[in-house]
Amino acid sequence: MRVALGVEYFGAPFHGWQSQAGGGTVQDALEAALATIAGSPVATLCAGRTDAGVHATQQVVHFDAPVERPLSAWVRGVNTHLPAGVAVRWAQPVSDEFHARFSAHGRRYRYLLLNRPQRPGLWQGRVGWFHLPLDLAAMQDACGRLPGEHDFSAFRAAQCQAKSPVKLMTGASVRQQGAMFVFDFAASAFLHHMVRNLVGALVHVGKGAQPPAWIDELLQQRDRTRAAPTFSPDGLYFRGPVYAPEWGLPEPTDDFLDGLLT
Repeated sequence: MRVALGVEYFGAPFHGWQSQAGGGTVQDALEAALATIAGSPVATLCAGRTDAGVHATQQVVHFDAPVERPLSAWVRGVNTHLPAGVAVRWAQPVSDEFHARFSAHGRRYRYLLLNRPQRPGLWQGRVGWFHLPLDLAAMQDACGRLPGEHDFSAFRAAQCQAKSPVKLMTGASVRQQGAMFVFDFAASAFLHHMVRNLVGALVHVGKGAQPPAWIDELLQQRDRTRAAPTFSPDGLYFRGPVYAPEWGLPEPTDDFLDGLLT
């Protein structure tokens, strides 16, 4: 039986999502916990790999269960064997045609940026930080230039393995709540480091180093060396893939990023 899981995690203690020879990744921890419940090895596939230090509120994975277990075993049972900072939110049987990555037609990210002179204490590891004042209106203007189908080479990491840099950006916005700036991005798919590079460029605009129209120039030039540095992973949250309704997968109703930052 194929099972889909919704997983949330705090990425700071981990070396990213994808399994590595030395361990220490979210996938390693999840597969070890699943194997304990299943009594045999379990391989997972995820909707979107995240880098070291990046968090997720709705990572979706699927696996082919080698044994039958009640769905509660794949949630509460697995959670008893997961390290702090990782939790399975839900489990649901799906057809063999479902694929966590390839069945998704979109993905969503949020970046939280603390904007104040002092570095974060309570929010350490959970937000990005910039010490100089930022112009919200300028960054909103710049964000408005991102939706649509573009070649995002200027925001692509050198080690990116995507076949094409052309992606459809369906949403890009920034808002402010107190000292926190909240950046939201939605697209058909994202390139490696794309969101962190976008945030770096938007902060460059926000601090007055470039006008909002600079974003248009970067998209046209397609040159990573002309863009701003990559921003830290601390404030980046994978908010999950987007699937067609027929898959019937749940959306979290208590996403703390919505409840806390509205």
